[in-house]
Amino acid sequence: MRKKNVETIVIKGFALLIVFGMAYQAISQDAATTYPNMAPIEQYLMDRTAEIALARSAAPESISRDAEVLVLGRHGFETAVKGTNGWVCMVGRGWGMFDAPEFWNPKIRAASCVNPPAARSTIPLVSLQTKLLLDGHSKVETIAAIKAAFDKKELPALEPGGVSYMMSKSAYLTDGSNHNVPHLMFYASTKDAAAWGANLPNSPVMGVNYWYFSEQSYPQLLSFPPITVFLVGANKWSDGTPAPSMTM
Repeated sequence: MRKKNVETIVIKGFALLIVFGMAYQAISQDAATTYPNMAPIEQYLMDRTAEIALARSAAPESISRDAEVLVLGRHGFETAVKGTNGWVCMVGRGWGMFDAPEFWNPKIRAASCVNPPAARSTIPLVSLQTKLLLDGHSKVETIAAIKAAFDKKELPALEPGGVSYMMSKSAYLTDGSNHNVPHLMFYASTKDAAAWGANLPNSPVMGVNYWYFSEQSYPQLLSFPPITVFLVGANKWSDGTPAPSMTM
């Protein structure tokens, strides 16, 4: 597999992750189908036990076994398992990126485990966005409500040191081509991806705007806090087995 193709796959997956970016990328430009409307809520829900297992599979068992686990309910994410190590594992759906063509794709299952700084910074945002959307608010209304929450300090600023593990074999990130490549995501309050060496020739690091969007479609997002997510591919799945090669 060519490195360029692998990078495209990773970036797609990131855009579909909710918060965790839930933030990807070149976003599924080769996906065969777009999803203009929300499907029946039942199509986004999972069996509770299966969702817990999938969420935990995002990171090595040494991390995820003591993590808090969230599952999706009819009105948002709910705590299914209390954790003891400060990490949070969950299965994101497709509504992380406002311009993503697969925004409402009911097949998306973006398993992710985030460390304590990322959990404190991003879980409140993901939870609010999900609740607003599932309660029937439009994208524009949701963006406005998130903006107001930031302005009122009801949502936390991004903490340094945030990381998300996305190493599940069973995740489904996009309809386009190969559906999953294991990777880690690092969060930073910057707009300068090149400062990390990201997106430069032969660099293994990719950087994307967490608020991936079209300025023409959602100019309101320009005033949101700057967050860049840096992606680095992993060479194995969370269970330790080898992943597809990411070399030329």
